[in-house]
Amino acid sequence: MPKSLLTCVLVCTVALIAARQLAQEDKPVKNTEWTEYLGGPDRNHYSTLTQINKGNVKNLKVAWTYSMPDSGQTQANPIIVDGVLYGVTPAVQAFALDAATGKQIWLFGDKSKNGSNTSRGVSYWSDGADKRIMHAMGSFLYALDAKTGKVIETFGDHGKIDLHTGLPEIAKNKYMVSNTPGTIFEDLIIMPLRLSEDSDAAPGDLRAFNVRTGKLEWTFHTIPYPGEFGYETFPPDAYKNTFTGAANNWSGTAIDRKRGILYVPTGSAGYDFYGAKRKGQNLFANSLLALDARTGKRLWHYQTMHHDLWDRDLPAPPNLITVKHNGKSIDAVAQVSKQGYVFIFDRVSGKPLFPIKEVAAPKSALTGEFPWPTQPVPGKPATFARQAYTLTEKDISVYAPDRDSLVYKFKKYKKELFAAPSKEGTVILPGFDGGAEWGGAGADPEKGILYVNSNEMAWILTMKDTPKESELSTLSPGGKVYTTYCVTCHGPQRKGNAKSGYPSLVDLGTRRDRPFVHQIVTSGKGMMPGFTMLTADEKQALISFLFGDEKVEAVSAVPASKKIYLPYQSTGYNKFLDSQGLPAIAPPWGTLNAIDLNTGEFLWKIPFGEVESLRAKGVPATGTENYGGPVVTASGLLFIAATKDGKFRVFDKDNGKLLWETMLPAAGFATPSTYEVNGKQYVVIACGGTKLGTKKGNQYVAFALE
Repeated sequence: MPKSLLTCVLVCTVALIAARQLAQEDKPVKNTEWTEYLGGPDRNHYSTLTQINKGNVKNLKVAWTYSMPDSGQTQANPIIVDGVLYGVTPAVQAFALDAATGKQIWLFGDKSKNGSNTSRGVSYWSDGADKRIMHAMGSFLYALDAKTGKVIETFGDHGKIDLHTGLPEIAKNKYMVSNTPGTIFEDLIIMPLRLSEDSDAAPGDLRAFNVRTGKLEWTFHTIPYPGEFGYETFPPDAYKNTFTGAANNWSGTAIDRKRGILYVPTGSAGYDFYGAKRKGQNLFANSLLALDARTGKRLWHYQTMHHDLWDRDLPAPPNLITVKHNGKSIDAVAQVSKQGYVFIFDRVSGKPLFPIKEVAAPKSALTGEFPWPTQPVPGKPATFARQAYTLTEKDISVYAPDRDSLVYKFKKYKKELFAAPSKEGTVILPGFDGGAEWGGAGADPEKGILYVNSNEMAWILTMKDTPKESELSTLSPGGKVYTTYCVTCHGPQRKGNAKSGYPSLVDLGTRRDRPFVHQIVTSGKGMMPGFTMLTADEKQALISFLFGDEKVEAVSAVPASKKIYLPYQSTGYNKFLDSQGLPAIAPPWGTLNAIDLNTGEFLWKIPFGEVESLRAKGVPATGTENYGGPVVTASGLLFIAATKDGKFRVFDKDNGKLLWETMLPAAGFATPSTYEVNGKQYVVIACGGTKLGTKKGNQYVAFALE
């Protein structure tokens, strides 16, 4: 090749590489906006806005409110683009508002049909004049015109795609919803999925779809196929989805667009609490995956829980931050967990920035169960939530009227670090909802400071023998379906567990009609999954059983349950509570934490939230259960609602001092957003209440300075 031609080729190649790298830089985003879920692709809940600051935050007032057409739990973190706020209602209707006034521009969806899941918001994509809102309702993903709210007919099947697309045939009719916004990369959207947590779960394959066409572009198997990395960590036929599934990403992902790396936290494989059918380490369940965003190819991974038996899903997207270690600046990825651990890695290599030790874990007394012999525990930072093994009798709440009874129960429970599920009862602390939960952590991305709110609720996991087919055969068809699928949460007497959030089904017919119950059984509601595997006859039998008018002879042909038989099942999700419904362990029951990830040390830690009945007696702040994350600003503020007490608070992010608080119209179990329109900074929070027994609401409330 002539020298001049070789030089030309080299120059052109370098130019092409440079152009490609430039194309991957994050598009400039006005710091006045909140264009993505949790504030940006790094999921740091961070804003550079400074108009509201430590000196004037006390002057915050309600700027506008928006009353949604339906009410109930609202977890959405709205996005704001070009002066328009896009959000989601409790019944999963999408809407657009004037971000300065709260006036509705458009509303999409039918509240009578779309309330099968909670939703944390929508995604935004644009290319010139083509501007789209990507909105998931149930198992469908819609592409909407951002200006009008109308479906874009050229996307998928007349504006929508079925999120079962690309899954194996056995998964086609299994329960599936998406309740966290998808992540946009170039012309791709990667969609989180919520699946069943039982042995009937669909596989949690990660998939990317084309935003323009709806076409499936790539798939990553979280339960590996033959020949794929990790295949040997499950039984040979696990990938066929005949006895296990899930290992899904439901909590969302983070994206380093400059490098083209997608960071994916995954949940456990089904069934959550008994893993004899999935013996092994179980990659890629309970893992942080780094994937090539264009192809879905695995770059690196770290598993934070081996052969999970405790429902230790990674509950939130990781944070992409920059830290200093040994005098060097390192682009890092930090993953919070339900266990109260923070795992932090070099974003490119996957190397842990602090040592992680594999700690010996106890064996199981349940026949056929083989827990993994070790589990990972970071050396730093220290846990931001208490662990069950640290509790003693002294840690039973002094505010409990029935303290002696609680101490007696406590002595019988298993409490060792990573104690396996048991018939005696195993203390799960942090509880099934964390520690950290879906609200995730806020961060100062340049200073390397992580801000995370945490639950301190202990739960009791108790296993029992599963009724055998011979025992079920004595039940009516509807009673058989109820015992197989519903008894774990709602109890053998259908009384539910109000303290743990599971409603009574006694006298259900006096409160609900049959069409409503049929829809809930089929599609689910809130955090209840839909039972799509049931036949029409099984649903009819179950509903007749619940309404107390089952005619056995009319449904005698109901087939035997298709649920995979496991010898043990949980008795339900039971919080460890006193007779007043308060946590049985001593406070704090919720905390807010600031952790310096440069050093691994805590900057501050405070109780988060109050219990009114105790505050009235002069008891200092105890903290409460909390759901939803913080917003952190460059002006030194941390905005957060989240608490059961229904307040919206602002803290000094440098020391945890409370600067301002107000009572919301209903508890804000959501992450706020902050933005600027026409020179004014706003902070907005969805107030749906309902969860934890709080009153129901239907408002978005925006605050600004007077």
